[in-house]
Amino acid sequence: MARRNPFRTEAEAFRLLFVTIAAFAAIAVASLVGGWKLGVPVWIVVTLATIWYYLRPLPEETRTLAPARVSDGDEWRLLVVANETVAGRELRDAVGAAVTGHRAQVLVVCPALNSKLRHWASDEDGARVAAQARLGESLARLAESGVAAQGKVGDSDPLQAIEDALRTFGADEIIISTHPEGRSNWLERGVVESARQRFAVPIAHVVVDLGG
Repeated sequence: MARRNPFRTEAEAFRLLFVTIAAFAAIAVASLVGGWKLGVPVWIVVTLATIWYYLRPLPEETRTLAPARVSDGDEWRLLVVANETVAGRELRDAVGAAVTGHRAQVLVVCPALNSKLRHWASDEDGARVAAQARLGESLARLAESGVAAQGKVGDSDPLQAIEDALRTFGADEIIISTHPEGRSNWLERGVVESARQRFAVPIAHVVVDLGG
């Protein structure tokens, strides 16, 4: 489940600023009225409430998003979402099989891996650079296999990355690539099943065993 990022948008940043000002005002008033005996408990309550608000798990969206079609009806559009497995042989084989016999357009989205702390602080530069490098390798290997594809670095949340892509890329099918069960953070989080519930697009799951 996702958590709120106070720096992700201007609205969230403004909300954090407002909450901070209101919290300091409440603490100041409590201290003036009751001294430190009242100010300290108010500070503790306000701090804990703020931490809970920003770190609590947010419910997954249950709505279904239909992709926007912006291409000819006879064009097959394939959206591929993968991270560390993005250049795996199994994924390349699956992409090749999916586009065979079609006038196809392929978009590969590589979510930017990041730590929770860095993501919360919107420090994503390093994660995006690493994701771009993995993406470039994947596109090169797909080209060697005869598949011309475009690529982009997506949101660190794979579900959000899919939603962002579907707003401009009307996919006919989505392939989500993960590590095998037991080594996949996405499978532990139920990303594949959540995507199938959330998006009105056929979704295939490809397992890439980089250790095999």
